[in-house]
Parts: sequence; structure tokens; C-alpha cells
Amino acid sequence: MSSIDAVEQDNRFNIAKIRQDFPILDQKVKGKPLIYLDNAATTQKPQIVIDAISQFYSMNNANVHRGAHTLSDNATELFENARSKVQNFIHAKHAHEIVWTRGTTEAINTIASGLAQSFLKPGDEIIISAMEHHANIVPWQVAAKRSGAKLVVAPINEKGELNFSIYKTLLNKNTAVVAMTHVSNTLGTINQVKEIVQSAQQVNAITVIDGAQAIGHGFVDVQELNCDFYVFSGHKLFGPTGIGVLYGKEAHLEQLPPFQTGGEMIKTVTFQQSTWNELPYKFEAGTPNIAGAIGLAAAIDYVNSIDRVGAIAHEQRLTNYCSALANSMDDIRIYGTAENKTAIFSFLMGDAHPSDVGTLLNQQGIAVRTGHHCTMPLMNELGILGTVRASFSMYNTEEEVAKLFAALTKVRTFL
Repeated sequence: MSSIDAVEQDNRFNIAKIRQDFPILDQKVKGKPLIYLDNAATTQKPQIVIDAISQFYSMNNANVHRGAHTLSDNATELFENARSKVQNFIHAKHAHEIVWTRGTTEAINTIASGLAQSFLKPGDEIIISAMEHHANIVPWQVAAKRSGAKLVVAPINEKGELNFSIYKTLLNKNTAVVAMTHVSNTLGTINQVKEIVQSAQQVNAITVIDGAQAIGHGFVDVQELNCDFYVFSGHKLFGPTGIGVLYGKEAHLEQLPPFQTGGEMIKTVTFQQSTWNELPYKFEAGTPNIAGAIGLAAAIDYVNSIDRVGAIAHEQRLTNYCSALANSMDDIRIYGTAENKTAIFSFLMGDAHPSDVGTLLNQQGIAVRTGHHCTMPLMNELGILGTVRASFSMYNTEEEVAKLFAALTKVRTFL
């Protein structure tokens, strides 16, 4: 199952128990109970993740792969088990198709840089969409400049959805790469990834999917999507920062040159030349983020332990409730009204500056993000400088959504 659509409510999902697993949610901000609505920026961490990282540093701290001692053996086993857990979580065919990175940004840079060296040529075209995060724009700009390829932008409609009919007309014999987001970090739009990939394959284009906003909100099956590359960050999946995943089909990873060089990623080194290690290690130069990988594995264990179907349904209810309350306020303008969207709510309130709204919400203990959300080209398309963004996760409640709009009612009196 690759869809992250909403599903029917499942009564087994226990929001009270979920919230108890996240210690940070117990604190107060400005004397008010914390209402954390900045999950598109990063998710909070369950105690099991915090404990796993602490236990590694307390009991098994050592480097991996090269040590001739028990601690190194233990660390290596935990590290490689984490890779296997990611493989199973996204349904990759092989564990060696999972490459550790620092996050989504480094993963896309690894792919774009490698393709610029080994694949792209003058006259080729790279298609992205108008809703992309800077991390899925800038690396392709650099790759196009280095290779002589051209960057092509597929437009979106007034709801914030990919204009699929125009996208299909942009595909041609020169299309070499299609790189698009699974879920928009600003609009919440869930793209039709399987259809995007199928259309790209008709012109033999390589497909790269930015899964940063999708991975924490539903099921991802890379074999069903059939994309060539899929990338995401651990901290968007209740895991630690500084750890990310680059999934690539084996054949593409074999052909892709490494992004960074040095220790671990080599097979042999002389003063004249070097040869590269086997997959996935040829992409993992230097000492890796071992604790980060172990923490991500614990996050996956946690997600697999809960009622994921119920969690998806719960988030959809929050999204629907949020939209209903927003529509009841005349001065709220919503950006991103796709038919198929996840729990991201971008808006402006009258003529108020987003930063002022965010500051006043923070005074009431409510954490949101304001600004362009690393989507400046999208903001230019919308004719605005930025928005207020409230983004929900499975540990948020309908009561918190109601408090957000009660707080916005108070904000009106100050602006």
C-alpha cells in the first residue's frame, strides 16, 4: 500500500496513550501547555527513540565495520539492523539499496551531483514542479548548469495541485529526470506519485521522489511506486536529526558516482588511484551517524507498534476540522486546498504579517512556523511573501485545533 490517503476511523488508535509516549508534550511555554503545530519542520521524539540513542552511547559506543572488538561488533550489528528496518519499512527489494545520508537535502544533492557527472548532457531536461522545496530545486539548478541540461517547471492549479495534463505535455524525448515531491511541505498537497512515475517512464526518464513530508503520515512502498529514487529525513518520522535515507534501485546506484570521498567508501587506495566500495558503502564516506541510524530504527519500531491506519484517519479528522474552522472565519485565507492533502494548513489572516501572527500564537503556547517555508518560488507563484503554517501529527488533538482558532480570534484584537 503506497497511498497515504485517509482511511476509515479505527477505534484502536489511542491518542491519550500516544501523547504519553512523547515527553516534550508535557511542558509549558509562556505559562501555557505546549501545543506543538510545527510538525512539517520536525516531529517530536517518543521516549523509545531517546532511550535507544542514550543506550547506544552508554553501552555500545564504537565505530562500525572496522573494529576488531566486541563493542564495534555490537555497534555494527545495530547499525546494519537499522538499515534492514528501513528497507522493510519502505518495502525496498534489498538492504544495500538503502544509503544513509544526513537528510533529504544531502540525499537529493547526492543524486543530482552524481547524475550531472555520469548521466545528464546538454539538451537534456529536468522536470520539477512549482511546489518544490528549495532542496528539490537548487541541486537540480546546479546539476543543469554543470551538465548543460535545462530545468523545466511543471505548474500547479489554483488548489495547489500539480497540473497533470500540462505535466504530461512537458514530457518528451529530452526529458532525462523528473524530480517531484510526494507531499508539499507548504500546501499539504499529496501528489499522484505512481502516475507521475508511470508517465515519466514512458519517455525513459529517471524519477526522484522527495518523501520528506510523506514518510511520517502514511504507508510508502517504493516497489509499488516504482520510482528510481526515494529520499526522506529521519526527523520527520519521529527519529533524530542528522540522519536521512536515500533509496535507489540497485542498477542506478551501481552507475551513480559517489558524492563524497574518503574513508569507508573505498575498496583500494594508492597514490595514483582509488576504487570504490560495494553498495551501499560507496556513498557513505567517513564515520556515519551511527546513533542517528539506531534512533531512526527505534522510531520505525515505534511507528510499527501503533495503529498506523488509525493514526492516518486521526490526522485526516484533524485536517477536516481545521478546514471547517478556517472556513468559518472570514479573514482567513487558506493556501493549499487540494482534494487529496495531508495535515498541513498554510494561511494568512487579514493583512497581518505572518511573523506577527506567529509571535502572538507563541505567547499562547502554540508553536507554528511562519515565512516562505523554503518554497520561495512557490510564494512568488502565489503572489505572497509567506504564510503561517500549522502542521499536525498523530499526537495532536481536536482540542488543540480548537485552541489554535480560539487563539487566532484573540490575535485579531491585536492586529
